[in-house]
Amino acid sequence: MKIAVVGATGLVGSVMLKVLEERGFAEAEILPAASQKSVGKEVEFAGRKIKVISVYEAVAARPSYAIFSAGAGPSRQYAPLFASVGTTVVDNSSAWRKDPAIPLVVPEINFDVISPADRIIANPNCSTIQMVLAISGLHRRYGIRRIVVSTYQSVTGTGMKAVRQLEAEEQGLPAEKAYPYPIHRNLFPHGGDWLPDGYTTEEQKLVDETRKILRDNTIAISATVARVPVVGGHSESVNLELCQDYDIDEVRAILSATPGVVLYDEPADNIYPMPITVHNRDEVFVGRVRRDPSQPCSLNLWVVADNLRKGAATNAVQIIQKLIETR
Repeated sequence: MKIAVVGATGLVGSVMLKVLEERGFAEAEILPAASQKSVGKEVEFAGRKIKVISVYEAVAARPSYAIFSAGAGPSRQYAPLFASVGTTVVDNSSAWRKDPAIPLVVPEINFDVISPADRIIANPNCSTIQMVLAISGLHRRYGIRRIVVSTYQSVTGTGMKAVRQLEAEEQGLPAEKAYPYPIHRNLFPHGGDWLPDGYTTEEQKLVDETRKILRDNTIAISATVARVPVVGGHSESVNLELCQDYDIDEVRAILSATPGVVLYDEPADNIYPMPITVHNRDEVFVGRVRRDPSQPCSLNLWVVADNLRKGAATNAVQIIQKLIETR
């Protein structure tokens, strides 16, 4: 089997290689592809060094699958080229997520939306993945009327430039700016680009993608994104208004039984999810489960996941694994 990894030299691309190795693809022929400036460099995979090739070389090799983490522009340009030679593309950018003809998939929730004819599959935004996985079972049982979500997103969601900025600022060194402000000992309510209504593209993704994945356009969603000085792991405060009242013990049982979710919630013992809890883990951790007394049928959750793994690389590889199982 041949698998292309487009954007293999980037932060998410390197984790994709690691997850592929961990999940049974160590013997596959991996085709690491990147921009022209990276061609000829080497990446490590399963104990061997592999030279980076151009995207056109990767297309010419006709891989079975291609995982993209190279940004929306390259995805729009190159994903159709792979699809045209029979490759199934799993794309981690925002390029295809809103396209009604392209499946947007979290395998534990809606893998069934993929048809045999689909050659491009969209991987959701990292913040969306962890939230929808945590709430999917509750939506099936009770229905969700409204979501208010505030995210506390790691600098790794922006990329290596942001990580380097934080690390340089921690050491008091000059840094190339990924953000308009210092991130060390700071946070700012800004992720993505500004939209005319005062929200950001990161916030709008949480609205549009959640409705698409849960197949329910009636859910009212309000999102606020904050960037925090954390390397690895997005956290979310999620307030749900359900369509009917609930039993808190049943809620906890549903969360515990949701594939890919870990209920990590013993507040008397100071047990609750944090970025250091989820580092290098593929599960979504949920804690601080409690009734919202200010509004009927409402519930608060604290949701944390490694944004480079389940929020990106792991979800993409899981899609490929399930495609192989079912095709």
